[in-house]
Amino acid sequence: MGIFKFMTPEIIFGTNALSQIGESLLRLGAKKVFVVSDKGVLNSGWVELAVRYLKECKLDYCLWTELTPNPKDYEVEEGVRTYMESGCNSVVGIGGGSAIDAAKSVALLATNSGTIQQYEGVDLVTRPLPPMVMVPTTAGSGSEVSQFSIIRNSKHKVKMTIISKSLIPDIAIIDPQTLMTKDARLTAHTGMDVLSHAIESYISLAATPMTEGYSLQAIRLIANYLRPSVASQHNREAKEAMAMASLQAGIAFSNSILGAVHAMSHQLGGLLDLPHGEVNSILLPYVLEYNLISCPEKFKNISEAFGENVDGLSLTAAARKAIGAVKELAGDLGISDSLSSLNMKEEQIDFMSHNAVHDACMTTNPRDMKAADVKMLFRLALGSDF
Repeated sequence: MGIFKFMTPEIIFGTNALSQIGESLLRLGAKKVFVVSDKGVLNSGWVELAVRYLKECKLDYCLWTELTPNPKDYEVEEGVRTYMESGCNSVVGIGGGSAIDAAKSVALLATNSGTIQQYEGVDLVTRPLPPMVMVPTTAGSGSEVSQFSIIRNSKHKVKMTIISKSLIPDIAIIDPQTLMTKDARLTAHTGMDVLSHAIESYISLAATPMTEGYSLQAIRLIANYLRPSVASQHNREAKEAMAMASLQAGIAFSNSILGAVHAMSHQLGGLLDLPHGEVNSILLPYVLEYNLISCPEKFKNISEAFGENVDGLSLTAAARKAIGAVKELAGDLGISDSLSSLNMKEEQIDFMSHNAVHDACMTTNPRDMKAADVKMLFRLALGSDF
């Protein structure tokens, strides 16, 4: 076993955990808080509740909600200008991955010079960020515990992967009741995003004994609770389990990185501005088929985490049960198995494949992948002949 690092923020988890937001910020020395969210979360009432807790702690704040799904570089730049003009000294993100990624990037540029494009890559942040507290309202991106921020380059129409331990928030507040205001479609898409995090972090070349335990437990929770969570907004047990799965998968992938599913989905999100979780769900089985030969023992463990019976099966047959379980889950949730449903075109494949092999997430995919392999997988997922 080699040397490895394992990092997480302080984590506050449980029903009504949101009530801890003011006290958490005071402990970090906050005076005026830059609150980043989006209009959907604002309408759900969670921002209003968070602001009430800030006021109870006598904290001033500036609310900024001018962002869209797959946050854009120009949105981050506007957020930074507002942060600087408002005199804030700390950052809160309330929402899904888009709000939290945008909040982290605003914090990055608040104390580091230049543009967000200059920080694409690994460990390019040189100055400490302001105190950060993140509150996820989906299960979810895992961004509240990760060292990632994904921002869309609007000029080149690609997603930039920014990775730095400086981006790990100081405190993550996970309140499962925030999941009860999400509709079935969003719950399904974000839940499959969690599954892609759990599986890719488990088979990642950078996985460690620390991350593997979190990854497998997240898969077990998803296998048992994602369906009921999609079925009912008010199933408290399922919401708590999915919040925990998202947290555990987020911790795992922050420390072990991901793989080809994310390297490819970043290209679709960047070019076509598509829902990240839905894209991951479609790509996941195709990438798993390709990766299976690299670590069949781990695939067998994934099968068992899904509750599949692998007694008496060969290693390969037991490993393939994992792929079948992923397909069955996505089908039960009503998610398409083809990228054609998202209006992707054959002529876009070359551009996306070239960019995917250079994505930071590709470096930890368990099987070597060249542009030609990515093209093959995109075509399979599109339903094209090749």
